[in-house]
Amino acid sequence: MIRIISVGIGGFCGAVSRFLVTGWVHYFTGSSMPYGTLTVNVAGSFILAFLLQLFIAYPGISPHLKSAVTIGFLGAFTTFSTFTVDTLHFMEQGNYGKALFNIVLNVVICLIAAGIGMALGKTWHQV
Repeated sequence: MIRIISVGIGGFCGAVSRFLVTGWVHYFTGSSMPYGTLTVNVAGSFILAFLLQLFIAYPGISPHLKSAVTIGFLGAFTTFSTFTVDTLHFMEQGNYGKALFNIVLNVVICLIAAGIGMALGKTWHQV
């Protein structure tokens, strides 16, 4: 039961953080591209990969904390479903270039961010 509550608290914090970050990014970019969604997906990819490496290096970290952060916070913070819907909207409007650009940005940059996070996580515990 504690684990479920931990995930719920993490999810609440992640959802509110996503709302604030995407709103802030949209406010400053004012773009027709969903850069707020890209921002949370890239940040979440980096943070998750980094933390998973730390969890491997430090197995004594509480499973409740791990679940709260990875499943709860990052699960609610990142938003693959919004990325998908944004892409489909571009396609419905005939903006295939924007749809492809959105796909490439999210997939490529998230993979790069996760790779950097993983590499930093692996070296973090060696320092």
